[in-house]
Amino acid sequence: MKLSALFGRGKFVVSGEVGPGKSASAAETIKGARLMASWVDAVNVTDNQSAVMRLGSLAVCRLLKEAGIEPVFQITCRDRNRIALQSDLLSAAALGVENTLLLTGDHMVLGDHAQAKKVFDLDSVQLIATAKGLNGGRDLAGHELDTSPDLCLGAVVNPGSDEIDTQLIKMEKKIEAGAEFFQTQAVYEPAVFESFMKSASRFGVPVMVGIVPLKSAGMARYMTANVAGVRVPDPLIKRMAKTPKADRKKVSAEIAADLIRQTKGICQGVHLMPLGWDDLVPEIVSASEIR
Repeated sequence: MKLSALFGRGKFVVSGEVGPGKSASAAETIKGARLMASWVDAVNVTDNQSAVMRLGSLAVCRLLKEAGIEPVFQITCRDRNRIALQSDLLSAAALGVENTLLLTGDHMVLGDHAQAKKVFDLDSVQLIATAKGLNGGRDLAGHELDTSPDLCLGAVVNPGSDEIDTQLIKMEKKIEAGAEFFQTQAVYEPAVFESFMKSASRFGVPVMVGIVPLKSAGMARYMTANVAGVRVPDPLIKRMAKTPKADRKKVSAEIAADLIRQTKGICQGVHLMPLGWDDLVPEIVSASEIR
C-alpha cells in the first residue's frame, strides 16, 4: 500500500531500511527485510548507498514485492541522466513498486569508484517535479505517456542542520514539486527535532523521524564529526563507551526506543536505518510502543 494512503488514515507509519550488498544475489538482503517485515509498514532499499557499487535498488524492490514485503524504491540523481531517471520510475510502476524516495545522492568521491563521472543532471527537487509530471501523464519533455504511473513521492530533510532555514526552504520547494512525505537524517537530539518540527509542521506534510541505532562509541563520534547535521550527545557516547561489546545491541535498542518515545508525539512516523542490524528492528519497535 502507498505510504500516502497510510498517512491519510492517520496511521503512525513505520519503515525500515536495507542496503543491498556487492553481490548478484539478493538473498541476504531479503533475509534482512524479512526480519523486520512484521514490524514495519514498508522497507526502503538504498540506491548504491555512500556511492558504493551494489546490487540495484529496483531489482531488490521487485523481489521484496514477490516476498510480500512493501518496498520503498530509493533513487538518486548521482548516476543517471533525466532519461534514465524517468525510465526507472516508469519501470518501478510497471513492476508494482508504488513508493519512492527521491534523492540527490552521495558524491562518488565518498565511494569505491571515485573516478566515476558524476551525472546530477537533475537535483532532488527537479526529480520530484519530474516524478509528479509522470504521475500526471507527461514526461519531462512534455510528451504524453500511454499509461501513467501512480507513485507515492517521498523526500528527505535534515532537521539537525546548522542551516535550518535553508533546510526549511528546500523542504517547501520539495513539497511544491510534489513531495508527499519526508524521512529525516538520523536524530539523536529530541529537543532539536522538536524545534525543527515546530517550523516544519506548517507545511502539513508527514515527517518520519530517522533513527540509526548506535553500534559503538566510535560510530557515534564518527557520525558527529563527519555527518552533516548529526550530533550524538556526549551522554549517549559515554553510555556506549562503557557498554561491553556483548551488550551493545541491547543498549543500542534501548537508546533507539527511547529516542522514538521522545519524538513520536511530534511527528507522523519513524524510519529505522539499522545498518545491518536488521534483527534489532523488532526489539526497537516493541520497546518504543509504536506497534
